[in-house]
Amino acid sequence: MDKAKVYIEANKERFLNELFGLIRIPSVSAEAGRKPDMRRCAEYLAAALAEAGADRAEVMPTEGNPVVYAEKIVSPKARTVLIYGHYDVMPVDPRGEWRSDPFEPVVRDGRIWGRGADDDKGQLWMHAKAFEAMCATGTLPCNVKFMLEGEEEIGSPSLYGFCRQYKKMLKADVILVSDTSMLSMQTPSITCGLRGLAYMEVEVEGPNKDLHSGLFGGAVANPANVLARLVAQLTDAEGRVTIPGFYDDVRELTPAERRAFNRAPFSLAAYKKSLAIGDVEGEAGYTTLERTGVRPSLDVNGIWGGYTGEGTKTVIPSKASAKISMRLVPHQDYRKISKLFERHFRRIAPRSVKVTVKALHGGMPYVAPTDMPAYKAAEKAVEATFGRKPLPFYSGGSIPIISGFESILGIKSLLLGFGLAEDAIHSPNESFGLEQFDRGLETIPLFYKYFAEAK
Repeated sequence: MDKAKVYIEANKERFLNELFGLIRIPSVSAEAGRKPDMRRCAEYLAAALAEAGADRAEVMPTEGNPVVYAEKIVSPKARTVLIYGHYDVMPVDPRGEWRSDPFEPVVRDGRIWGRGADDDKGQLWMHAKAFEAMCATGTLPCNVKFMLEGEEEIGSPSLYGFCRQYKKMLKADVILVSDTSMLSMQTPSITCGLRGLAYMEVEVEGPNKDLHSGLFGGAVANPANVLARLVAQLTDAEGRVTIPGFYDDVRELTPAERRAFNRAPFSLAAYKKSLAIGDVEGEAGYTTLERTGVRPSLDVNGIWGGYTGEGTKTVIPSKASAKISMRLVPHQDYRKISKLFERHFRRIAPRSVKVTVKALHGGMPYVAPTDMPAYKAAEKAVEATFGRKPLPFYSGGSIPIISGFESILGIKSLLLGFGLAEDAIHSPNESFGLEQFDRGLETIPLFYKYFAEAK
């Protein structure tokens, strides 16, 4: 692997410039007008993988945004790694909070700044360039397949069908994913669990038009006021979700499991300082690590209605809406939770309004076994790069398609992420540290080496 490392070092500046070209493409899957950009981004990646050494690299259609598929088969007897990543990114709003153009990446303070710098363009680019280095130096010990989608940020609606249609083509020993984070550069970790997700949108409708708040205020239900009351009822003073049946399938950790989980290094003071908050808040009786890793939660992701422009407009809005996500833990099923949510929301709504509830997307929680050969190989690779054995870590995030891979393809996923909390994914001023990028490039070829040698 030393040859690959030398190649990476010699070409690192080019790798970064090529990554910047990828970040410049505004591939926001949530915005319908970005379809041409999605295609352009997929074509950029396919061309890069072909040039990197893939024997086959193409842009394949789906019902939505295309999938980039590429492969290099070194031997029918070799193990096969299927690399999953996504080239779509989150919207940039609120744009005014960005310190620089989100789609014009810059390097500042040792970090790459731009939308997708971490999630997931920067992390998938490490795999593309590590693959190039191994191909160029003749050190690739495994068969490699790439499956890069353009809809992860909207729930991967087209990828489930793609996996069913091309199940034989996607056959592999493990799915390697870098779309997660580490505890820190000083305390590397490998994600062995993800929370599931149920994502809902609700609308509360009152009068058939906006009304003058002076003439009608106090006599007609205000949908914005009602929505605020309904949302407030979804959690209680102890931070627990109030939906009946919500916790029915949640397995409580044993005291020993809780002690083991909380051994991960964590400073509450540093956590609060990094977020500029006075205190944390959440389900009573659990630590912050538990709340974000192994306990379910409910959050409003957006809420709107009425007049929000400059100045004043005294109206009772006709409608008010909110987007609400629920993070789920093992044994919770997002389909069941979505139905429970809808039933409860309709039940608590007053007769003075009508409500519409939509389930937008969701996914099951995922737990990766730490005894599989790929996990052991990743442990060795991370330890060789960072100088210490990585901790197993349960992430609070969700990648809904991961559980789909297991149910459709029958393949376990290895979540080998290099992100950090300070990367601000999904937020303004997303970034990715140059050191993170470098460590990822160094770790990936080592993973292939150890995985190929594993018993």
